[in-house]
Amino acid sequence: MTGGRHQDALLWDQHACLPLQLGTSIEPLTRFQRPGGSFVSVNVGYSPQSFSDSVALLTHFRSAVEAHPDLELATGVSDVDRITSAGRIAVVFDLEDSGPLDDDLDNVARLVGLGVRTLLPTYNHANRAGSGCLDARDEGLTAWGEQIVAEMNAAGMVADGSHCSRKTGLDLCRVSTMPVVYSHSCMAAVWDHPRNITDDQARACAETGGVVGITGVGIFLGPNTPTLEAMQRHLDHAVDVVGIDHVGISSDFSFDHADFNDEMARNPDCFDDSYTRWGPIQWMPPETFITLGEHLRGQGWDDRDIRAVLGGNFHRVAAQAWPGPDLAQG
Repeated sequence: MTGGRHQDALLWDQHACLPLQLGTSIEPLTRFQRPGGSFVSVNVGYSPQSFSDSVALLTHFRSAVEAHPDLELATGVSDVDRITSAGRIAVVFDLEDSGPLDDDLDNVARLVGLGVRTLLPTYNHANRAGSGCLDARDEGLTAWGEQIVAEMNAAGMVADGSHCSRKTGLDLCRVSTMPVVYSHSCMAAVWDHPRNITDDQARACAETGGVVGITGVGIFLGPNTPTLEAMQRHLDHAVDVVGIDHVGISSDFSFDHADFNDEMARNPDCFDDSYTRWGPIQWMPPETFITLGEHLRGQGWDDRDIRAVLGGNFHRVAAQAWPGPDLAQG
């Protein structure tokens, strides 16, 4: 194995969660700061929200990021490179469900103009676009879901299979003309949780040129075990299945655990006991997450592979799929 320095490698967190409330502070994102710079995709909504709800959150988050000295909005990968090379944090946004589109395909491009770069069609349960990972009946992606994917491909928004059913995820990969990602999904072969994905899903994702992002949430890594060792077990398996060029990471960190628990209480139809049977969900804190490269090197990973998984692979997908300058500006 080679040595080298990975501390200056880009860290690309494909999904993290601030409280979905107007007035939320974005200061906690600075917990991802590190010498090599960091990229963070911040969630701005999921199934219960409307388009106007998500736009209001986007407006708030964008204004707060613009005012913060250590954070900056990234429109394209050149922005990401410039921001992170200075040791700062590049920020974009994602949506966990197609419900906030309000059944209007034109809203895809509007959201792209506001910085949303990733969207998953369904969040745990079926909607007009397809089935979710907690549904007893898996009917896959619908015709409407296929229209959404086509619009996303055209606008520069990446299709995401996380939280979708297995067939919906496979259908995403079948119909998309651009790379598909699982932004925050662990491997079912390592830990059998309904939110985790099969080896076949991972292979289909890789065939699109996409990336599987292993997450740091305890109930997806094992029986509520958010450790670097548990994360590595999923990373090792994913690399064995799809190769080093199709594996990445995401913290899926909830900066307000109480807020997330409140969300579960207020929206019980979105969750089941696979989320609660091990007690309060445990997350890997950013301070641990950003040390993953050091951990992997200590376990014998070489520098090239560490760089690929920490951020290089998701960076490649963004370079291929994100919108050109004209579209990105809305």
